Amino acid sequence: MNAPDINDLLTIMSRLRDRQNGCPWDIEQDFASIAPYTIEEAYEVADAIDRNNLEDLKDELGDLLLQVVFHAQMAQEQGAFDFNDVVAAICDKMTRRHPHVFADASVEDAEAQTREWEAQKRREREAAGDADASALAGVSRGMPEWQRAAKLQSRAARVGFDWPGPDPVIAKLHEEIEEVRMEFARGDVEANRERLQDEIGDVLFVCANLARHAKVDAGAALRHANLKFERRFRSMESLAADDSVHLSRLSLDQQEAYWNRAKRMERGQE
Repeated sequence: MNAPDINDLLTIMSRLRDRQNGCPWDIEQDFASIAPYTIEEAYEVADAIDRNNLEDLKDELGDLLLQVVFHAQMAQEQGAFDFNDVVAAICDKMTRRHPHVFADASVEDAEAQTREWEAQKRREREAAGDADASALAGVSRGMPEWQRAAKLQSRAARVGFDWPGPDPVIAKLHEEIEEVRMEFARGDVEANRERLQDEIGDVLFVCANLARHAKVDAGAALRHANLKFERRFRSMESLAADDSVHLSRLSLDQQEAYWNRAKRMERGQE
């Protein structure tokens, strides 16, 4: 038996979408309904990488590939393009944007290559009739907001609109947090929700900038914080269960004591 290849997956997807004999769920999907699954699968790939689990990474990459095939199948049904067109487009793009590999151009280092990559993207937008000449042109609205914030800041930095280091960013963060505190101090959170959203958004935007100055991916940092919280909270629950109590029946101070125990255990101090 021959090893499966991409054509096997394309055939499976085609059968799933067959209007007569396919899967009812797959048949009723469209680009919009599948998009959230595509995003979710990309995050699951990142999670497998974070956990350094290559077996899971293999499975998650397969799930992500299925998303590409799903979108391509739906486009083929509409006569727009098919999977081979997707492959041809990315091959052309990667060849075009790496002239230092596939042609006779040269670049000094990875930073220079990044600048040339962005310049090539700008030329492509201009050739396609995009008249947006802003330094922020081409920053997708479809990416996660943490990533988009860092991208916008990075683009602005290329024309010199940036803090010179982390210290003024930290000072700005304190300023924005104080503005949030002042909004809470007004008292009526429900009536003041729009202002709070605005000020908290400013805090998050500055946090993304601080991560950029630290050369830390903000999304990865938050993902690690989520994992740490989940790990410690589950440990709290386990410790409380060992004492035959439930967290919901404890005061906040008592819960905090279990949280601190969980932290000490994690650090090998208990």
